[in-house]
Amino acid sequence: MVGAWCEDANVSGTASFAWDQHTRVWESGALVAGGSPWRLSRLSGAAAGLARRAHDAGAAGYAPTAGEAALVDAFVDRGWLHPRAAPRPGPHDVTVIVPAFGRVEELRRTLDALAGLDVIVVDDGTPLPSPVAAVAEEYGVRCQRLDINSGPAAARNAGARSATSEFVAFVDSDCAPAPGWLDHLMPLFDDARVAVVAPRVAAQVAGDSVVARYERERSALDMGMHPALVRPGSRLGFVPSATMVARRSVVLDMSFDGDLRVGEDVDLVWRITDAGHHVRYQPDAWVLHSGRDSWWDGLLRRRDYGMSAPLLEQRHPGRLTPGRVSAWNAMALAAAATGHPVIGASVVAVSAGLLARRFSAMGIPASAAARVVGMGVVADGVAVGHALRREHWPLGAAALATSPWSRAARTGAVLMIAPLVHEWLTRRPAVDPVRYIALRMAADAAYGAGVTTACVHQFSLAPLVPRVRVGFGRWMRGSGGRPAVASST
Repeated sequence: MVGAWCEDANVSGTASFAWDQHTRVWESGALVAGGSPWRLSRLSGAAAGLARRAHDAGAAGYAPTAGEAALVDAFVDRGWLHPRAAPRPGPHDVTVIVPAFGRVEELRRTLDALAGLDVIVVDDGTPLPSPVAAVAEEYGVRCQRLDINSGPAAARNAGARSATSEFVAFVDSDCAPAPGWLDHLMPLFDDARVAVVAPRVAAQVAGDSVVARYERERSALDMGMHPALVRPGSRLGFVPSATMVARRSVVLDMSFDGDLRVGEDVDLVWRITDAGHHVRYQPDAWVLHSGRDSWWDGLLRRRDYGMSAPLLEQRHPGRLTPGRVSAWNAMALAAAATGHPVIGASVVAVSAGLLARRFSAMGIPASAAARVVGMGVVADGVAVGHALRREHWPLGAAALATSPWSRAARTGAVLMIAPLVHEWLTRRPAVDPVRYIALRMAADAAYGAGVTTACVHQFSLAPLVPRVRVGFGRWMRGSGGRPAVASST
């Protein structure tokens, strides 16, 4: 049976729960592969039955019985189930904090969207006379001024200290939440473990150019269409602070790191999850974010995001390691890249056989080993391609340029491009595949350029150094969010 659940938590009052889209159920519920972070878990008895029924319920959601409350809470904690709480109309005990520096027209759009809510605009040192204060007065909301421009993290902290409500919502001055956004987010706080809930942030870009259509489909702040339990090393490792709702007590206790101008949201989310709280992503709530005026501005912003990597690495060692792959998969991919597919297949077969022996000792069917190893090879191949597009973009560019003459370069190019082809086929964006992939590659390279630039400035190579996992022991603990194995009975 699944282990102990958190007695302080209570999600049993939720009407139904959706099975995680990325979590698989094998052997009639006896094996579950997925969660936050990814792991393979062996279930039995009531736990296996619940996994099977919840998975089979599909999009309709599963309504648990009272006797399943403890198991449901455990499944939620592992990221297998997501609450499907009905929207709850306000009023809500929430104070909205809006950090602002200039951009008064965008601030007006934000305050229009926040009409009727308790709002504190934090003027982050706008030169006097401050147009921010004038707009706040125009809308009849409180305005708090920082004499020195200190960045959005410090502004959010100041606003949270001034609030008295149980919850605070952080909304950037270039964001406009859709009607009812809080109604979708607040019910998730019925689970006492939940400290932060974030909505989906979509780009609002005028025009019908290719770039505008791409930004609407693939904004840097858009975390996708599926709900998630957010944890480092998981499918969704953070949520942006452009808009998020949090328990004020947690924010006062931890607060944003005022020394970070970018990446402050990643740092806060990781510290909150490290403390044992839940952070949830709820895409049923929408927020529109003003897109950049030009594609170049968008690339520069992505570069700025990448420049947070060394400082985040100092605070959270190892969590930004690129291309984290197992030694077995690295050997298999290297063999294929150098023109030895038979050797690569043999490496995969040997690793599957060794894992099958380990599974047999744990009571897990040996047939699951082939599935896990296959998923691992694919996931690590995707990870290598991801690193070649981003942190190791110079190598990726070289691979693309030399692919007509080099088998290894062609393999690298395939690892870079194949996931983007799959992404295009899955999303079906309003951009043709060639230009979609080209724009996606440019956006990734811009982020990677920020990482490499910041690493030079900070004299740190840690965010650029890949890591190879050796042996099955570490693999079985599910490190890094890659396919791994853990037994839970």
